[in-house]
Amino acid sequence: MTLLLAIVGILIMVVGIAVSIALHEIGHLVPAKLFNVRVTQYMIGFGKTLWSTTRGETEYGIKAIPLGGYVSMIGMLPPNKPGETPSKARNQYFQTMARQAREDAAAELTVEDTGRTFISLPVWKRMIIMLGGPFMNLLIAVIITAILVTSVGVATPTTKVHEVFECMTETTGADAFDTECGPNDAATPAWQAGLRPGDEVTHFNNRPVEDWDELSAAIRQRANTETAITYQRDGQVIEQTITPVLTQRPVLDRFDRPVTDAAGNIETQQVGFIGMSSLVENQQQPPTAAFSLVGDQIAGTFSVITVLPVKLWDTAKVLVTDGERDPTGPVSVVGVGRIAGEAAAQQDIPITDRAAMLLSLLAGLNVALMVFNLIPLLPLDGGHVAGALWESIRRGWAKIRGKPDPGPFDIAKMFPLTVVVFGLLLTMGILLIIADIIKPVTLF
Repeated sequence: MTLLLAIVGILIMVVGIAVSIALHEIGHLVPAKLFNVRVTQYMIGFGKTLWSTTRGETEYGIKAIPLGGYVSMIGMLPPNKPGETPSKARNQYFQTMARQAREDAAAELTVEDTGRTFISLPVWKRMIIMLGGPFMNLLIAVIITAILVTSVGVATPTTKVHEVFECMTETTGADAFDTECGPNDAATPAWQAGLRPGDEVTHFNNRPVEDWDELSAAIRQRANTETAITYQRDGQVIEQTITPVLTQRPVLDRFDRPVTDAAGNIETQQVGFIGMSSLVENQQQPPTAAFSLVGDQIAGTFSVITVLPVKLWDTAKVLVTDGERDPTGPVSVVGVGRIAGEAAAQQDIPITDRAAMLLSLLAGLNVALMVFNLIPLLPLDGGHVAGALWESIRRGWAKIRGKPDPGPFDIAKMFPLTVVVFGLLLTMGILLIIADIIKPVTLF
């Protein structure tokens, strides 16, 4: 049964990824057709075509390798300039490649295509076409998240007590509390104040507390200071005093991840602590809450991309050592599928929560696809957007100086960089797939 559930989870994620890719490409297709660009192909996947059909002037199909997709538009490259020949022997190979690409693009053109090429569009229209794909991924993420927050809710730490640590050991930090008490171990402040699982803290330092963030912040600030605390138990209001102990805790960023210094050591701070944990409950939110949640995911994904080379190096080292994979590090589609299978197979978790985990995983994947595609490097969408922006700046500067229009930006000149980026992406994909097979990230 567990294996069957895992397979179902993987299949659901595969379908979800395929739909996400298809909608990403529709994000390019629709504005291209609205702007009257001739689109020759709309394909899901790469490699050999498994199925296709032609509607109007566009071939729609599915290819053998479902790791992406593309929309082929005519005239994405400007024509070769008359009399232009490759120069500089060291660059001749790439110049010849670029020239051949322009000739191939020009060969697709017909007399009826005049004014229908991608390169002939104004910059703003080209940017809309290229940003349409990432926008669709963003829209998918927002819709899925909105469904989750309004139905299942958001896992939220509350002011209700989940666990109270009975006593303190001689260590500090995360290991300072233990349920196994020795004869010389002092009781934790929470235990001394009479707090027990199920209690709900309503006031701290004579001020009402609405959520766990507010309560925990107040506790941290009251180290070694006797403080009034009010909590409810079975409808009864109990008032006590409590003195948070000063303890060493990791410094966390806005995503609750430990902050490290230049040497890679986790930074710590001395704060107040009482020895209790919060009960996490799903709390339904309005649909608008999806925007802030997706915004946090976007910021988090950008922060991961900034350290992606380090994360990939760490992943490579794990493959040849006894180290463990970083659960917050990058994974391939294979890793995403494995995580989905694990989530679906957790029979001790309610089926609604497992479905929510799969949807949340798919939403996060779409955020990652959006952010990754916005990297300003060809062949990614962000590279085309960057090229269009540079063209706009260059043409505007020429106009201000009274110089001739330099014409559209020729992305064929960026082929050397494109080849390098494609090679890096391919290497990254292979590395992560191998890692996800040999040493997968496990969350359960």
